Amino acid sequence: MNPHLAPVEVPDPAVLAAVQRLCDLASPYAAGPETDALFAAAMAETNAWHAERSPLFRSLLADTPEAPAPTIGAHVRTPLLHANFFKRHEVLSMARDEVFLHLTSSGTTGQKSQMFYDRWTIRSAQRMVARVFDHYGWITPEQPVNYLLYSYEPAPEVRLGTSFTDNYLCDFAPAQHTTHALRHTGTGHEFDVHGCIAALRRHAEEGLPVRILGFPAFLHFTLERMRTTGVPPLQLPEGSLVVLGGGWKGHADRQIGKEDFYDEVTQQLGIPPERIRDTYGSVEHCVPYIECAHHRLHIPVWSRAAVRDTRTLRPLPYGRRGYLHLVSPYITSVPAHSVVMGDLASLHPGDECGCPLATPWFTIHGRAGVSRNRSCAVAAAELLKGMS
Repeated sequence: MNPHLAPVEVPDPAVLAAVQRLCDLASPYAAGPETDALFAAAMAETNAWHAERSPLFRSLLADTPEAPAPTIGAHVRTPLLHANFFKRHEVLSMARDEVFLHLTSSGTTGQKSQMFYDRWTIRSAQRMVARVFDHYGWITPEQPVNYLLYSYEPAPEVRLGTSFTDNYLCDFAPAQHTTHALRHTGTGHEFDVHGCIAALRRHAEEGLPVRILGFPAFLHFTLERMRTTGVPPLQLPEGSLVVLGGGWKGHADRQIGKEDFYDEVTQQLGIPPERIRDTYGSVEHCVPYIECAHHRLHIPVWSRAAVRDTRTLRPLPYGRRGYLHLVSPYITSVPAHSVVMGDLASLHPGDECGCPLATPWFTIHGRAGVSRNRSCAVAAAELLKGMS
């Protein structure tokens, strides 16, 4: 068994029994009345857990109830906290000496979400990722691969969530060689586009599958530079995989449509579209949302989603655009189990996808409004300046 699929126990099995059972569900896209009832029970336990340990959340829970979202559960309380709240406040539901991991959401400047995790929370989130990878057959301990990571090269002072995630994803197949696109210089990071091109050309000849992970803008820029410098299309070995995350935030002027981008990857690297997947996630909400083969971000069994009106915060019906509201009872370290994201999204029923998954899925339509807040992707995009 992959160690990331191993059992992990909630902080208090007596009061978090439903949370344990929900997060122990091994099928990542199970759906139906039984899982809905278990989710509601788990949310009630997590609400009580944070109300006892966080004065802030206790006051939110005692306030006028928010408009319930049917896609989450008509009787499930989900007091609303915006993700930006965690850029200005450190709110823990545990003692500081119980912090197992501390990550931030931004680059070298700007406001940062400071997120703290106990062992259960981060291990539970990692197990969710492992189960989705296992669902798609991407855990291959017998097959070494070469990695090209479009993320920050680790350094002792780097606590970025994207760097942590991408290096964690390397645990699902043994690494023959790993190349980081954003190289640590001692005083920061810089984008090594020529090193990326050299790695791709080398790996195309070596015969091992290649796994490309991280920010899509940097992969696009690499392919763009290959074309302008006359590097011919490559055929990466069979079994190669692209798993992207972080979006194009901060570099919208160079963003291309998803279909065009995927076509570009297929044409220049020889990776079929079904092996190219985008993802969605954040340090405030670590549940993994990974595209299906039809490129839809389906909701896994451990979470629920709604879309809320940008003015009233009332839930909107399928197909309408508003703030993305993500809910999961897995997190016991910080009262971030009901978070309104800064992204505009639309939610859709599972049967509008056409893939075998029955759970709803969402589409991200961009950031809401103009803000000084910066994410990892925003900071990373600045490294592209002057590279074209």
